[in-house]
Amino acid sequence: MTYLVLARKYRPKTFTQLVGQSHVVQALTNALRSQRLHHAYLFTGTRGVGKTTVSRILAKSLNCETGITDEPCGVCSACVDIDAGRFVDYTELDAASNRGVDEVQQLLEQAAYKPVQGRFKVFMIDEVHMLSNTAFNAMLKTLEEPPEYLKFVLATTDPHKVPVTVLSRCLQFNLRPMAPETIVEHLTQVLADEQVQADVQSLRLLARAARGSMRDALSLTDQAIAFGNGALAEAVVRDMLGSVDRSHVFTLIEALAHGDGALVVQTCESLRHLGLSASSLLEEMGMVLQRMAVHQATAQSAASDDPDPDVQRIADLSQLMPADETQLLYSICLHGRADLGLAPDEYAALTMVLLRLLAFKPVHAQAEKKTLKTASEPVTAAPRPSAPPAVAPPAPKVAATLPTHDSAFGGQWL
Repeated sequence: MTYLVLARKYRPKTFTQLVGQSHVVQALTNALRSQRLHHAYLFTGTRGVGKTTVSRILAKSLNCETGITDEPCGVCSACVDIDAGRFVDYTELDAASNRGVDEVQQLLEQAAYKPVQGRFKVFMIDEVHMLSNTAFNAMLKTLEEPPEYLKFVLATTDPHKVPVTVLSRCLQFNLRPMAPETIVEHLTQVLADEQVQADVQSLRLLARAARGSMRDALSLTDQAIAFGNGALAEAVVRDMLGSVDRSHVFTLIEALAHGDGALVVQTCESLRHLGLSASSLLEEMGMVLQRMAVHQATAQSAASDDPDPDVQRIADLSQLMPADETQLLYSICLHGRADLGLAPDEYAALTMVLLRLLAFKPVHAQAEKKTLKTASEPVTAAPRPSAPPAVAPPAPKVAATLPTHDSAFGGQWL
């Protein structure tokens, strides 16, 4: 029997099985229960978050033989055929390979005919932003006023490229990227059903590498099972993904906290010989520094119930490095990832990024020592400068007296 990959085997069949999109599930469930159904839906979001899956579940809910329901039975002919991709009244069009006006017109020509087997005709156009402008214009009128038995479901990863005339005719739902914790929880359940042994750290690595996509997470899990010969371990998954071991990250952060530039260069050279990704190292450092900053800002101690075995080491590093240096190093790591591609040598750029902290390292200790030394010295009054010697004012000039004639002495000249 042909092996079915995990992403297809565990594709949700009902709204209750859909993971991480509760806001979309709630809106569609309430609309189906009250039968307040719109004629056009637009699902947006990154790859692997469930856009096509929601479209198929919605088609089953509209055409299930039990009636319009938010819980399709999954066993009637309509539900089985939609899951198998052979339901005549459910049409999926890939706009990435059928983007011309001729393909869209051929699809719209089917709108004139009533459903053959189901209750509604459902036209699902995937990657709708790839359609040409003439194709968009050809479908505008039908999209605005379709027959009562026709429903449009559009899906795209880039809604900004969809014309506003199309957006205004659709109910738009944004499917969010999955949180790593949600992915880990779902992978745990899937691997339990598959009877595959896995530790929590390996699942966390897979969840981070998936970047919010459940399909990518399941595909990586398939690859990890094959790589690890039927079991998932942290070392095996880290080797497969090329991720950097946290021990190297802790060594670098501790060396930077102590200002040990020689150890920083030596560790970077070791990573070069191991062939590990410099970008992956900076990414892992950023995650550790973020948790260190949280410890420093909230004064949290290492939680005993935290499943992460490195929580105590992170808490110790948060005490070792000052808060302003943590923030500076975090910013340097973020911006340094963009600099790696500009340098001729990736590891030389990595070394320069890490040594940048030492170049701009705040001088706390030196400043505090100088302040304490100044405060401990006795304060003495500075000697006043000696006053210049007083200069005697110049003697007044004596006016020369001329002999006068005094009549009191007989008129003689004195």
